[in-house]
Amino acid sequence: MFDRSFLKAGHAPTLLSAFLYFDLSFMVWVLLGPLGVAIAKDFHLDPAQKGLMVAIPVLAGALLRLVAGIAVDHIGPKKTGLIGQIIVMGGLLTAWRLGIHNYNQVLALGMVLGVAGASFAVALPLASRWYPPEHQGLALGIAGAGNSGTALAALFAPTLAQHFGWQNVIGLVALPLAVAFVVYLVFAKDAPNRPPAKSLSEYMSVLKTGDAWWLMALYGVTFGGFVGLSSSLTIYFNAEYGLPAIKAGLFTSACVFAGSFIRPVGGAIADRFGGVRALTVVYVLAALGLVTASFQLPHAWMALAVIMFIMMALGAGNGAVFQLAPQRFGKEIGVVTGLVGMTGGIGGFYLASSLGWAKQVTGSYQSGLLVFAGLALLAVLGLTGVKTRWRRTWPALAASRAVPVRL
Repeated sequence: MFDRSFLKAGHAPTLLSAFLYFDLSFMVWVLLGPLGVAIAKDFHLDPAQKGLMVAIPVLAGALLRLVAGIAVDHIGPKKTGLIGQIIVMGGLLTAWRLGIHNYNQVLALGMVLGVAGASFAVALPLASRWYPPEHQGLALGIAGAGNSGTALAALFAPTLAQHFGWQNVIGLVALPLAVAFVVYLVFAKDAPNRPPAKSLSEYMSVLKTGDAWWLMALYGVTFGGFVGLSSSLTIYFNAEYGLPAIKAGLFTSACVFAGSFIRPVGGAIADRFGGVRALTVVYVLAALGLVTASFQLPHAWMALAVIMFIMMALGAGNGAVFQLAPQRFGKEIGVVTGLVGMTGGIGGFYLASSLGWAKQVTGSYQSGLLVFAGLALLAVLGLTGVKTRWRRTWPALAASRAVPVRL
């Protein structure tokens, strides 16, 4: 996967800095999920409230990704990332110092955590601009594997909450963020081929292109499924199988690690066989897994295996979508990353909140999982319908930039 041409291309310190920044930002972004069992106990939350609590940071991060994508093209990804990290650390320390006393304040903290979720629209262009087209899938897969930070939250937050209290965990997580901030400040560099800044109307003109909407919809399913489940699984394993918070967090971290670290593999597979082919397989596998998981399996270990399978499929799909995006929108990759990332977050908000709603109304998560499986199958149908036009038109569009196209 790592051949000599890849190792010689680009800027490895920036790629690794982007990964660390993204990784720890995602750890914080989904923090309310792993802490959800303790928070729900303190504030006596029902399933719908728990679902909304973990969904709010996802929605805030989704909307802020568009803002971050525009800022990336105006002031550069490095400065945008530094500003975002300062806001998140300041918000966490303020919440820890003043304390959180009710459910509404939890939701307010979730809005601040959304700034960490916007790191997606910064880290990926920071890495992407250093690498040639033939290595985009792998480079963006490595940077994007920072979504493994959601596993770190699930792995450590419940244990820390048990020993120190969940409110103190909010302050403790600022410590690794400070380390990532220093690494990013010292080693990350903006690529020399930064495109000139455009007006807001020029950015929005991307939305007049149907291909942008297709990429947004595709990522809404792959990343939406990944982050929606990442945010909800600790609560899911606790509610469905009675697992204590720490064990539920361990199960969640296993699922998230599986999905995160296959993302570069998904990008590399898409580089070799084409993003359309890779995504078609991904969506079918994810739909099968979601349908299986919807029928509450008799043992938690069986559910763990199935959900790990789902997360691996969705993680590979995340890498495949971003193998496609630079081929079509090389000059607008900053704003396209923001738009695509935004819809990915919106998909995650939908899944996390709908799972809570389904549990509240029906007493089961089944309907929420089945509807999302249906969305995965709709994505397959959409790809089948659009791939012929893409294979006809994208090579001509890329020819002016001397970019090889692999669909």
